Amino acid sequence: MTISYKDAGVDKEAGYRQVELIKNIVKRTHTKDVLTNIGGFAGLFKLDTNSYKEPVLVSGTDGVGTKVKIAFMMDKHNTIGEDCVAMCVNDILCQGAKPLFFLDYIATGKLIPEKMADIVEGIANGCIKGECALIGGETAEMPGLYKAHEYDLAGFCVGIVDKERIIDGSNITKGDIIIGLPSSGVHSNGYSLVRKVVFEKNNMTIDEFIPELGTTIGEELLKPTRIYTKTVRALVENFNVKGMAHITGGGFYENIPRIIPEGLTACIHTDRIDTPEIFKLMQKWGNIHIEEMYSTFNMGIGMVVIVSKEEAEEILNLLEEQGEEGVLLGEIEKGQEKIVLW
Repeated sequence: MTISYKDAGVDKEAGYRQVELIKNIVKRTHTKDVLTNIGGFAGLFKLDTNSYKEPVLVSGTDGVGTKVKIAFMMDKHNTIGEDCVAMCVNDILCQGAKPLFFLDYIATGKLIPEKMADIVEGIANGCIKGECALIGGETAEMPGLYKAHEYDLAGFCVGIVDKERIIDGSNITKGDIIIGLPSSGVHSNGYSLVRKVVFEKNNMTIDEFIPELGTTIGEELLKPTRIYTKTVRALVENFNVKGMAHITGGGFYENIPRIIPEGLTACIHTDRIDTPEIFKLMQKWGNIHIEEMYSTFNMGIGMVVIVSKEEAEEILNLLEEQGEEGVLLGEIEKGQEKIVLW
C-alpha cells in the first residue's frame, strides 16, 4: 500500500486552490514598484533611492499573539490579518520610516483555502491602510503541530527613511510635549490576561452582549488594531517629530521609556485620556490594579508622539483637521525615572 503526502495530512491541492483565491486580493495592494506577481520564489520591489540622500531600510516583524483565539471562537477570520499588519507597520513608523512592503506567514493544522483567503483579505486591507504592498507570503500546513481548526500568523514589514531623518528620541529635551493618538480598543496585546478575566474568571460566552459596549464581547475584542500610517506620515513630513512610541505589549511603562533619554521623565496625565469602556470593564471584572492595566494595555492610546512645545499647537490643529483627536498627555521633565503616570 502506497502512502501519499495527503495521507500524512498535507493537501497540496488545497494549497493550489488557496493561491488562486488570493491572487486578486493581493493584487489590490500592489504599487508600481512591485515587480512580481504572487507565486514566485521571492517578491521583488523596486527601491526609489533618488528621493533620499542616504536611504536606510527599516524593518519590523510581529504577530498578533493569542488574539487569534478570539478569531477561532468567533469563526471570523477576515480582520485578524489587519492586526498583523498594524503590529509591524506601526513599529517602523516610530523610526520615521515610510512603509514599502509586507510579507506574511500563516501556519495551520489543516489548510482550508477559504479560511486562508479570509485571513489574507484582512492582511491586504491592512496593507492598503498601511500604504504598503503585500508582495509575498507563506502558508504552511502542519498537522500534528496545530489542531485542524487552528492557525498562527506573523508578518514582516520593510520601510525606508533618510538617515538624517531617523527618529530615535535622542534629541528629546525638557519641556517637549507628549501627544497621544487614540486606539481603537484593545488592539493586539494582553489577550492572555483578557481571556483569563473574561472567559475563565467570569465565564462569559463569546457572543454575550455587553450593554456598556453596545456589542458582544467577541466583536469588541476582535476589533482590528489601528494603523497610523496616514496620520504619522503627515506629522513626520511637516514637523520635527522627536520621538514616537507604539503602545503595544508592556503598555505605557515599557514602551514610552524606550525613547526617553537618560535624565529625563515622561510625565503623563492619565485623566486626560478618554479610556474606552472595555478597559474599565476589564479592570472591574478582573479586579486588576491600575498600574497593571497601564503595564499591559494601551488604555486608549495606541501611539505616542513627542514634539517641541513650539510646534505642539500647530500639530494638534493639523490632527484636528484630519479628523484625529490628538490628546495632550503631558510634558518631558528632568528626572531619573523614564516615565511617571499621574
